[in-house]
Amino acid sequence: MPAQASPTHAAVRAGVTPTSARCAALVRWLEHRLDPVFGAAGNPLKHLGALAVLLLWILLATGVVLFVVLDTSAAGAHASIAGLVQVPLGLGLVLRGLHRYSADALVLVLALHIAREWALGRYTHVRRPIWLTGVPLVLLVFASAIGGFWLNWDRLGQYSAVSTAEWLDALGLFGAPLARNFLSGQALGERLFTLFLFVHIGLPLMLMFGLWFHVQRLARADWLPPRALSAGTLVALVLLSLALPVTSQEAADLSSLPERLRMDWLILFIHPLLDATSPAFVWLLVFALLVALLLPPLLPARPRPAVAEVQPEHCSGCERCFDDCPYSAITMVAHASGKPGARMAQVDPDLCASCGICAGSCPSSTPFRSIHELVTGIDMPQRSVDTLRGELLQGLAALPGPSKLVVFGCVEGAALHLQARDVVQVDLICAAMLPPSFVDYAVRAGASGVLIAACREGACAYRLGQRWSAERLAGRREPRFKRSEGAPPPSVVWADPGDEAAVHARLDELRRQAAGNTACIEEFAS
Repeated sequence: MPAQASPTHAAVRAGVTPTSARCAALVRWLEHRLDPVFGAAGNPLKHLGALAVLLLWILLATGVVLFVVLDTSAAGAHASIAGLVQVPLGLGLVLRGLHRYSADALVLVLALHIAREWALGRYTHVRRPIWLTGVPLVLLVFASAIGGFWLNWDRLGQYSAVSTAEWLDALGLFGAPLARNFLSGQALGERLFTLFLFVHIGLPLMLMFGLWFHVQRLARADWLPPRALSAGTLVALVLLSLALPVTSQEAADLSSLPERLRMDWLILFIHPLLDATSPAFVWLLVFALLVALLLPPLLPARPRPAVAEVQPEHCSGCERCFDDCPYSAITMVAHASGKPGARMAQVDPDLCASCGICAGSCPSSTPFRSIHELVTGIDMPQRSVDTLRGELLQGLAALPGPSKLVVFGCVEGAALHLQARDVVQVDLICAAMLPPSFVDYAVRAGASGVLIAACREGACAYRLGQRWSAERLAGRREPRFKRSEGAPPPSVVWADPGDEAAVHARLDELRRQAAGNTACIEEFAS
């Protein structure tokens, strides 16, 4: 009999096209190849946004130092930058290399970041504003990076500045052509060089503001990658700076055209493209790329799941859901009871990702409450904590025994369609929607063993679910897991889609442990 998808699994996957499923599978396949190298927590593919921020910080830090040594005049800029090669110990080369290679790496990381988020479908519903606010950042990064080549004012900077001016002139928006500032035989004007400075310094300031706007909907946004990844990135950039030093080309000379340039193809590719085609073609291409970036969040998406609901009479105002929400969707407001000083949670539907992590953090979600219908302070209408408890009890009662195993599985992780006669499978929207007390409750209700299957570290579809689950089970975060005396600890497996074999292997191991415990009990009883 073929395994059937559970109702919750089917609901989560509803609207997922075969193409998007294949794209997501490709991302997971690539991540799984790198997990053994960097570790699941340090995998750079899972920290592309944070890596981009790290590279931006390196650019800002090295940019400040470069600005200090830069002669901010058109006549002296080239010499001041070229002179860095004379700085002892190669520090000048490292400084220039860090600045240039960080910019190149930032372009690459941004491209990968966009591709990964698109492949995982992270541009709909609550993530739509995050995606849309990221698009202008791409333009700012390129504009600022291209402007940096002009400040050096060597042959490459000359080529880039003239090419950009001719490209902008094609729009016909300026009263006088910008390209006339680079007429043959003239020296570059100081006012124009000041404009270069503004482009390269002013735009990054706008970029930092845009970055804040981009992540302000995320709670505990990663502003830096894990420490080892940050250190490794910095060391790699330093080594690259020494192995392939960045040096200036000949000083700019507007009386002649540059030849045999050493191009930076990652940032300046647009100029050769202009040479090979036309300004109109490149404008159309840029417009098409912008539309392609802006379009995904505006396309029809799968129906949005119901958002979390607060039951004021069961909300104690403990703020655990407020602390755990990955998207800052919960605020604390005056309690509906009107009791002085009392507070309660309030959900912003526009920000709620419907992950259920808040329900797992609520102290009233413990299944040990004796009320017939388990109503919690905050819960998911489509899959309440009371539903989880009911499925658990009904499933255990239906198993013939003596071995009875319970698997709490995240539907965003490994695809579990367990059909075994000794297993109850309880699906979770996210692993962190499971209150840890459910483990002890399952054992007391007759379970021989409990397995929790959640996404790999750093791969949670809701950012923080895996982290909160691990910390709660380890007793480092409320609600903490507490094991009754003599009860077996839960078995935990971090498994993404494609890791189903790992889950089954852990389940077999749990089955053997449960059989061993049963044998010991029977031997003791006899």
